[in-house]
Amino acid sequence: MHFVGRRLSAATAALALGVAGAAVASPASAAPRETEKTATASGYGGAVSTVDPEASAAALEVLRKGGNAADAAVAAAATLGVTEPYSAGIGGGGYFVYYDAKTGRVGTVDGRETAPAAMRHDAFIDPGTGQPYRFTPELVTSGVAVGVPGTPATWQRALERWGSLGLAEALRPAIKVATRGFVVDSTFRQQTLDNKARFAAFPATSALFLPGGDAPAVGSIFQNHDLAATYRLLARQGTDGFYGGPLAAEIAATVQSPAKAAGTALPVPAGSMTTADLAAYRALDQEPTHVDYRGLDVYGMAPSSSGGTTVGEALNILAPSNLAAMPRAGALHHYLEASALAFADRGKYVGDPAGQQVPTAALTDPLFGKERACRIDPLRAAAKPVAPGDVTAYDGVCPATDATPAEEKDTENISTTNLTVADKWGNVAEYTLTIEQTGGSGMVVPGRGFLLNNELTDFSTVYDAKDPNRIEPGKRPRSSMAPTIILKDGAPFLALGSPGGSTIITTVLQTIVNRVDLGMTVSEAIAAPRASQRNTAKVTAEPDFITAYGGPLAGYGHAFTPSGDAFTSAAEIGAATAIEFGPGGRMTAAAEPVRRGGGSAMVLTAAR
Repeated sequence: MHFVGRRLSAATAALALGVAGAAVASPASAAPRETEKTATASGYGGAVSTVDPEASAAALEVLRKGGNAADAAVAAAATLGVTEPYSAGIGGGGYFVYYDAKTGRVGTVDGRETAPAAMRHDAFIDPGTGQPYRFTPELVTSGVAVGVPGTPATWQRALERWGSLGLAEALRPAIKVATRGFVVDSTFRQQTLDNKARFAAFPATSALFLPGGDAPAVGSIFQNHDLAATYRLLARQGTDGFYGGPLAAEIAATVQSPAKAAGTALPVPAGSMTTADLAAYRALDQEPTHVDYRGLDVYGMAPSSSGGTTVGEALNILAPSNLAAMPRAGALHHYLEASALAFADRGKYVGDPAGQQVPTAALTDPLFGKERACRIDPLRAAAKPVAPGDVTAYDGVCPATDATPAEEKDTENISTTNLTVADKWGNVAEYTLTIEQTGGSGMVVPGRGFLLNNELTDFSTVYDAKDPNRIEPGKRPRSSMAPTIILKDGAPFLALGSPGGSTIITTVLQTIVNRVDLGMTVSEAIAAPRASQRNTAKVTAEPDFITAYGGPLAGYGHAFTPSGDAFTSAAEIGAATAIEFGPGGRMTAAAEPVRRGGGSAMVLTAAR
């Protein structure tokens, strides 16, 4: 949909700037900005794919000046914090996967948010009723849902391990975009309107994102001078300026004592985060998950994310079947069934390994996957939910052994963002970052220009000591983020990832199947309609998928429900980015052609 709104006068823009450190101005008063979106770009010397042309241009600028993929990924991520503030930013967290061409190895950084040290097991229970807070709008709009942010520490750690620039240099493009502003599109306006009641509950948030009481108009220029100043602080002081000092105190105060507008009806439960929690935060180096799929080495993110284990297990389940030789409906039937089986094991076994043992090796063992594949009837969908497998006793031989099912409720929200970057030296960065719900907690740190996450809603709402995703102090909630790098004969073949809550896993999995098994190009694999089977009675699917395949798949016993959620007006699943690597150093960057208004793929030197 296209939304047309009132542009602010110069006087009103100046007033907004004085109150909130943000301004909405006429595009005529601004220098040229990146607005053109191209879904596919092919060429040499470096490539990038994000959801936003300003972010893609920021990465390309860094590559053009001699920076590498890690430098460019941080630059793009920081710029997304400006242009996609409802999906990402320094108030959130994420997972960074990197292929280092010098060593030929894939490494990862876990920058997931953590629960404060004083987080109680009953933190999500309303003391007034003794019942869990309603998920929306109470729990998602709260201090109690805010985890200790990991994004600044992730940027710093990625640059330390693989970068050639310092944080100050990597932040320069984002500071420029925040200062000069970006052109508001219909997605930004609609996401603001979707959150209008929540944003209006907080004076700092409404002053920044609802100037004059309305969402910024499509075509106007949105500037965020407060965020530019915060980035400059990080450029001067490094992450010490975020995890300590006045800014840390302001973050903790916002969480503990949310400043509410007088007229809001939202209760906004307070959280317990302290400056000590911020000072103690660390981004963690981790070994990636790894599976071999049809001769390709697939690397992903290990727990606390469930992305690598679940995508990897599903690929292992599919490996014994020749999907390429099947009718399309048969191949999709196998994809849906494998996804359901992997999600059953995800719910049973996966959480933060700091809180319990996670059987990552078993979940990604090809023998376990082969045994789980015994549960797929090639002609009929199994009744859902299916039971998890037994990771303590498997031999890859049918029949398979089941374990006791886990109680699970999916509370992950769809809003996140993903980016893919490659440089001329062959390094590749795949990075998924988030503030959880579209608009996060709804709370802007006053005067700082960024929203805080509501990531702790990814914990199970009700505490159960046997639940791998139970609330614990200092623990990281389970995630579905699945940044993935695939090597062929030891060199990069494909890198991809997506936002979408728990549908991230199925988006990445389906895109791999589309490309590797079904013969699609990388651009076709991303554009194809999606379906997400997460071990539920009905498959969530985009309307185009239901139109194309609902009839044939109904013959296998699959039932569908159209995608869409209670938080936004979108009926889309995911918003993927990818780069495929061809002969002679040729790279094909691919982004969404339609979802989220389309993405932005760029290359350093276009192919002729």
